[in-house]
Amino acid sequence: MQRRLFLWSGLPAVTALCHFSAHALSLADLSNTQAAQGLRAALERGARAAVSELGRPDGFMGNELVRIALPNYLQDVSSLLHTLGQGDRLDALVATMNQAAEAAVPLAREMLVGAVKSINVQDAKAILTGGETAVTQFFVDRTRNPLSEKFLPIVRRTTARAQLAEQYNQIASKASGLGLLKGEVVSIERYVTSKALDGLYFMIGEEEKKIRRDPVGTGSALLKKVFGALQ
Repeated sequence: MQRRLFLWSGLPAVTALCHFSAHALSLADLSNTQAAQGLRAALERGARAAVSELGRPDGFMGNELVRIALPNYLQDVSSLLHTLGQGDRLDALVATMNQAAEAAVPLAREMLVGAVKSINVQDAKAILTGGETAVTQFFVDRTRNPLSEKFLPIVRRTTARAQLAEQYNQIASKASGLGLLKGEVVSIERYVTSKALDGLYFMIGEEEKKIRRDPVGTGSALLKKVFGALQ
């Protein structure tokens, strides 16, 4: 028999709590309030952890999983440029791109928490049964476009400090005119902004997986109750 996520609205929450004390908790034992509260706790925990991890010195540069590399077309010629004595300038550009991402990510905290507060019963049901990255997808759907515009100014200010950033944009603009480049890579600022968001959502996903796989390890009784019911 397929398990239901929520109790009937008229069933007192105390019934679920009493059942939990005597038996292993299942999804059917969770009230709407418990499920929504558990999801909000998981969303906020994952978001805050990801922002704290990335929004610090070496948050991107020191993490191989999210470090922002040169766009593919520059990687293809990077060996030649290093041979021609341009290696230091390329390395400086990579460092600046990652520093820009590290500076921008803390701006996401308020918007991510705001998205958490907007969660409703339907969202909770979809996320709980939506697989290991459902929380991440929730954040992407609710925040990626506005965060992109919020990140862009600080990314632009940070990358402007690297002289190679302007040269990159000039080269990319010419390549774009020839149809060789499309999308974010045409602008180093938009490229870095996009990669910063990719890294942020990736780390939120990693936090989500931890909670789903080991809800007891979170130290939260509510998360243990909600996510433990999925196991």
